[in-house]
Amino acid sequence: MYTTEFLDLPSLASAAGSVRLPGSKSISNRVLLLAALSQGTTTLHDLLDSDDTRVMLDALHTLGCGVQPRQVQPGAPLRITGLGGQLPVGAAATLFLGNAGTAMRPLTAALAVLGGHFQMTGIARMYERPIGDLVDALRQLGCCIDYLGTPGYPPLQIAPPDFSRFPQAPIQVRGDVSSQFLTALLMALPLLATERDITIEVVGELISKPYIHITLELLARFGIRVANHDWQRFVIPAGSRYQSPGEIHVEADASSASYFIALGAIAASPEGQKGIKIEGVGLDSIQGDIRFVEAARAMGAAITGGPNWLQVQRGRWPLQAIDLDCNHIPDAAMTLAVMALYAQGTTTLRNIASWRVKETDRIAAMATEARKLGAVVEEGADFIRITPPQDARAWRAASIHTYDDHRVAMCFSLAAFNPAGLPVRIEDPKCVAKTFPDYFEALFTLVQPSAPAPVICIDGPTASGKGTVATLVAQRLGFALLDSGALYRIAGLAARRASIPLEEAHAQRIADLVGTLDIVFAPDQRVLLGGEDITLDIRTEEAGMNASRVSAFAAVRQALLQLQRDFRRLPGLVADGRDMGTTIFPDAPLKVFLTASAECRAQRRFKQLIDKGLPANMRDLLADLQARDARDMQRSASPLRPAEDAEHWDNSAERTVEDAVQQVLTWWQQRQPFAHVI
Repeated sequence: MYTTEFLDLPSLASAAGSVRLPGSKSISNRVLLLAALSQGTTTLHDLLDSDDTRVMLDALHTLGCGVQPRQVQPGAPLRITGLGGQLPVGAAATLFLGNAGTAMRPLTAALAVLGGHFQMTGIARMYERPIGDLVDALRQLGCCIDYLGTPGYPPLQIAPPDFSRFPQAPIQVRGDVSSQFLTALLMALPLLATERDITIEVVGELISKPYIHITLELLARFGIRVANHDWQRFVIPAGSRYQSPGEIHVEADASSASYFIALGAIAASPEGQKGIKIEGVGLDSIQGDIRFVEAARAMGAAITGGPNWLQVQRGRWPLQAIDLDCNHIPDAAMTLAVMALYAQGTTTLRNIASWRVKETDRIAAMATEARKLGAVVEEGADFIRITPPQDARAWRAASIHTYDDHRVAMCFSLAAFNPAGLPVRIEDPKCVAKTFPDYFEALFTLVQPSAPAPVICIDGPTASGKGTVATLVAQRLGFALLDSGALYRIAGLAARRASIPLEEAHAQRIADLVGTLDIVFAPDQRVLLGGEDITLDIRTEEAGMNASRVSAFAAVRQALLQLQRDFRRLPGLVADGRDMGTTIFPDAPLKVFLTASAECRAQRRFKQLIDKGLPANMRDLLADLQARDARDMQRSASPLRPAEDAEHWDNSAERTVEDAVQQVLTWWQQRQPFAHVI
């Protein structure tokens, strides 16, 4: 997951391949709570690992549920041992639920019914998301809930209920603000339907009916069959009792599928490839957002599918504008707003008032960010109308503010396919962790840039600090890292492990081996070879000697040249060495040449060795560095010298590493078309 301040997406040209989606957030948090309320142990497969599910899991553990393992682990099932509809005597806790509406609303209802003393807290945005209609409905039953801040909004204080005046009339709840209020009641009230039916009556129009459909389907899996009377009255039968189904598989998230459906509709496929295959969710999904497929087809996408997969390609191009009531796909409809940027005509998305009370005011957010890109946007209380930029010249580069909203970030990543060939900056990319922590990684496996991915080259003499600076710059930008100086050491180590003699006669064997190596330079400065940490192995004196021997072989140098260039990948690369800007990446948009006096560099090397408990002699170190400088500058192949268009930075003792990092980042910003909006 990218945790940088921003993520720069270069202009993208095409896309193809397959992607497996994470589990549905809506299903994941529902089944977690249902398993917690049930009798028995439920084994959950393909559960989403995200911010929202983590806060739910933490809350369930606090309440006394068995949770094994404590966190979601990729590919491994998770087991919830339920409470059997009862909390421990004297249960009390403060529960932090972040900005997870799928945790706050249902947990509030369940705990208000079960009893105990609880404070329901979250982040600041949660305290702006209404919950008053749910609280009013629960108070009709005799539940004791108080507001700790603004009336109608979290945080909340829950105390044991008084059911002595349990109403005979239906429990009423508004349906036109958020379907999560009704979902919360549907999940909590079976705990009270022991001796008689309980009826819930919706006041006003029920929005987001597909999410209620998900709730009803999952309730049935846990033994509760609710009668649905035309989406206005719901009857929970007497004698209801939660029972674990034993095992349950979580569908992939249909809302997350919308970004890749849109990707297939927007992006051309490379020759010989057939668009985007989406695995984990299919046309028979129980999730309402699968109907996004209908909207995407109406705009021109060519979509086929089966029980657990979808295949998407460009069909009509440009896309066709639509006028659509989006009440049935409230979350996925946001993706249509970005598809509208590539459509012919004006797209109108209606009946989306619920966008106003989500993670942010999504109507305002989508309108503001689309305007940055050059679109003409009109917004109303429950609609948004988008006219795309008139032509490529009308598109503008933009830094997209994401409002701590995962869907804003994922939607606008698709703007990188703009016909003007402009990059897009996504601010706070880690916000996607709410539902799809690895979204950008998944995106980058599918897309091809319009031009080679950008590279920042940081060259300089030995001990100039280029490795440290490069590592920190890569961390700040979320770019890949290439430590070219380590490659010959890795080549020597790999050859030794493969029992290949380090001799000229075996140079081609070593070169062939180099082409197969899986090397990763991790952001924490570890070096991985085939997943193994070899950081210390390549820093020994023997490794240095082996590196010198293999570097003399022309075939190995040629193989390493290609290997270095293969590190160039999305979203970008920071490469440090001695000839990155002159030989390896001469087209890099930013080249930096670090310098420092030999005396300063010798002092740094001396301190590094002493700190590691290794013997060191300043005079010998200085002489060695001066000799290396002479050799590097005089060698016939790729001598040490700055590129003609390099920026220079004197990294002497009076300047800190952070000074150098900030200067490199400033040079990078100056080369971006949206630098002025930061």
